[in-house]
Amino acid sequence: MRKVVHAAGAALIVLGLGGLAAEGVLLKWALWFGGLLVAHDALLAPGIVVAGTVIGRWPQSVRSGLIVAGTLLLATLPTVSALGRRADNPSILPLHYGVNVVIVLAAVALLAVADHLLTRKD
Repeated sequence: MRKVVHAAGAALIVLGLGGLAAEGVLLKWALWFGGLLVAHDALLAPGIVVAGTVIGRWPQSVRSGLIVAGTLLLATLPTVSALGRRADNPSILPLHYGVNVVIVLAAVALLAVADHLLTRKD
């Protein structure tokens, strides 16, 4: 079964790359994907190592909440900073993404606090 799933995944990757090549955006996609890898290796992974060192004694729920919040901020940076927004097309990035990110961060914080309160040992 595993070989079937791997073969299906490989076929979908080839199909996707073929579509990118047909549209003429394969190089742009490769640069974006490379940038994603650099962002992970240069920002996210070292940040988690530093956070683990600095807050190693903090409760697991707090550490997990901080990792989720950091990942969320890194993933939403392009929309919050409005990269790609154009005045001639208001349908591109039409929402207030900064406010939405703050709402989601508040939910993450609330869940981390609730988890800490429910799982702490008195």
